Amino acid sequence: MSESAVTKAAKKRLTWLGVLVALLAAIIALGSATGNGASFAPKLALDLQGGTSIILAPLVQDGEKVTEEQLSQAVEIIRQRVDATGVSEATIKTQGANNIVVEIPGKPDENTLKLIRSSAKLQFRPVILTSQGTSTSVGTDTGASASPTPKASASATTPKAAPTDASDPNWISASLQAEFDALDCATTFREAGQIDDPTQPLITCDVDGYGKYILGPVEVEGANISDANAGTITTSTGAATNTWAVNLEFDAVGTKQFADVTGRLFPLEAPRNQFAITLDGYVITAPSTNAVISNGSAQITGSFTKETSKVLADQLKYGSLPIAFEVQSQENISATLGSEQLASGLLAGGIGLLLVIIYSVFQYRGLAMVTVGSLMAAAVIVYLIIALLSWRQGYRLSLAGVAGLIVAIGITADSFIVYFERVRDELRDGKTLGQAVEQGWKRAIRTILVSGGVSLLAAVVLYALTVGNVRGFAFTLGMTTLVDLGIAIMFTHPILQLLAKVNFFSSGHPWSGFDSKALGATSYIGRGQFRTSEKVSAGRVARASKEANKRQTLAERKSAGSASNSGEKN
Repeated sequence: MSESAVTKAAKKRLTWLGVLVALLAAIIALGSATGNGASFAPKLALDLQGGTSIILAPLVQDGEKVTEEQLSQAVEIIRQRVDATGVSEATIKTQGANNIVVEIPGKPDENTLKLIRSSAKLQFRPVILTSQGTSTSVGTDTGASASPTPKASASATTPKAAPTDASDPNWISASLQAEFDALDCATTFREAGQIDDPTQPLITCDVDGYGKYILGPVEVEGANISDANAGTITTSTGAATNTWAVNLEFDAVGTKQFADVTGRLFPLEAPRNQFAITLDGYVITAPSTNAVISNGSAQITGSFTKETSKVLADQLKYGSLPIAFEVQSQENISATLGSEQLASGLLAGGIGLLLVIIYSVFQYRGLAMVTVGSLMAAAVIVYLIIALLSWRQGYRLSLAGVAGLIVAIGITADSFIVYFERVRDELRDGKTLGQAVEQGWKRAIRTILVSGGVSLLAAVVLYALTVGNVRGFAFTLGMTTLVDLGIAIMFTHPILQLLAKVNFFSSGHPWSGFDSKALGATSYIGRGQFRTSEKVSAGRVARASKEANKRQTLAERKSAGSASNSGEKN
């Protein structure tokens, strides 16, 4: 490669690095200017920002005990609920033998709190009577109106016979009708953790308190939902639309049960063609049935937005817990202690960074500016990535994450030390600085990649096998390791290529880090031997020879050993 080609390649890589930094900054700035919630200030986790702590206590009958398996399953489902809302760095753990503690950074929105508080079983019940129309349906999109049309309440009737199915109006007795008419959804009519008989009808309201229902016995349990997600509707021709819907997938048992339910409801008149999905005894949706669904795949359509469809999908997917819970307490958490720890951590990181720079100046003289530049470039990119992830993925920086960033200083320092030492080795071998930079890079990059690969592997394993704060540490460790590899390739190497053209470095100035005294000799000729300079002391030559012996390759050592044995024979 010609000198001009080397210079062009170095400038090209530096340019691409600058473009990357500018692109990251531009994306965040655009998101901030358009009011989409972007900010150059990363979101902070619970231990740094404070937040909300919710303690959930199980609702059990006298003498009933909560098993460890039930508690572990509940913790996992609640964690999935919280993660689905986009909240990161939340802490969900057990307290004692029964309780669950949920700690959420910042001020959680009402949807997140609802998902946490909604801890009873998710159930499917047919609608027998309602004061509320529906704007949703299952089966085909019929272009339902955006706002439901209230229906008049039916008059009290006396059952003529025993009910034959869950949708039979004969479930409605005079007393049940009277209770329905007297129900005021604006008042609290259910006790916390109330458990309903799944074999009997239920009088309840929707979660918004607008409509009231008489529902038949439970026909499908929420546990039979295998998956639920929000997405846009695709027409029969495969064309995408901007209409949002909620897609349901049932397991084998749920598929059969839901096929029986929709098969019975489809021919009925409204509102008996509806089925209600209840969570904690409240109706979260009550779509009408527009088709018999026998394949276990259902789609709820209606006047959904992207946000409302996701909320409903999350409720359906993570709505069923093995046991019911009630909110025992809810309180705000101060970040005072975390702030103090953050200050201590940043102080420790600053001291470590200063020591790295001092060591670089002492050991490598003028090359210290490459060290500082590499660390600054890595810091800028890492900061922008964290800010971008905070905006797009809800990532929050925790104390453990800060620890990962501090560890990254050592990883980055190790990379340029390896490279500098390889360049010095090549200079001892008698090469020019330009040649040494290229040959040293070929040797150094292998070591840098192996070292980075080990760190990245450790980070991936930690992230996959742990939860909570340890995952925060693992994430920042893995991210900074990748950034370090990129900085070594896109910044450190090209900068050294350009500096090799500068007379201050190429001439071996005493403060360049490449002078003969710093290297201990003018030229290394192999097998631990040097052509010495008159200005170099015998002690420095001896120390350099010792260093050279350490850095000999296996082939050089074997060759030196053979030469020594041959000399003894002669």
